[in-house]
Amino acid sequence: MREIILDTETTGLDPDGGDRIVEIAALEIVNGVLTENKFHYYINPERDMPDSAFKVHGISEVFLNDKPTFNYVADLFLNFIGEDPIVAHNADFDIRFINSELERVGRSPIGDDRVIDTLALARRKHPGASNSLDALCARYGIDRSRRSKHGALIDSEILAEVYSELKGGRQTSLIFSSSKEARRIKPARALGRRGGVLPSYLNPDDVRRHAIFVEMTCGRSLWFCYAYRNDDLTR
Repeated sequence: MREIILDTETTGLDPDGGDRIVEIAALEIVNGVLTENKFHYYINPERDMPDSAFKVHGISEVFLNDKPTFNYVADLFLNFIGEDPIVAHNADFDIRFINSELERVGRSPIGDDRVIDTLALARRKHPGASNSLDALCARYGIDRSRRSKHGALIDSEILAEVYSELKGGRQTSLIFSSSKEARRIKPARALGRRGGVLPSYLNPDDVRRHAIFVEMTCGRSLWFCYAYRNDDLTR
């Protein structure tokens, strides 16, 4: 089961009004485990950066001047996500922006049927509570200290942990630290040594029949000779 954790940063709130994507990140999860595969680009929006957006994510127009346009990364992005389910927080926002960019470069939109909205999942699981990404991190004890500002890559990494919690509990591989090193996990309690050899449930006739079967099937192998060198095996 392959899923894609997705997040974007933009110049504003309205793709129909001319706002554009400035950062896009997609992380791969296979069978609930985060892999090393990721897609991450800063995007030149070919327009100015409003102060209101800059205060949210800290991505400046100057920083984006030499970055690729969405047209350059569109096919790379589509190849990465394939046909797999996409997981996003407040997914309608991100998908509207991505589909707007895809339409602009003549590509087919992403269908709603393949999108999983973690905000909707959280609202069903915690009705009446705050279900922002920060609130969910606080509820599940997820470290968000590295998130001084919004960022598509950082938020995707955090969302991977939140998504796992929403599904029932984090996998060890979904635990992050700012240094990318795994956190120390308390080792499992070692099992004690068995007190002695367990008794066999085979009787001598079972052993003899098995030995004859092995000889007929494989010949007198080294194992056969070693195991039965003192036996008088007859047919």
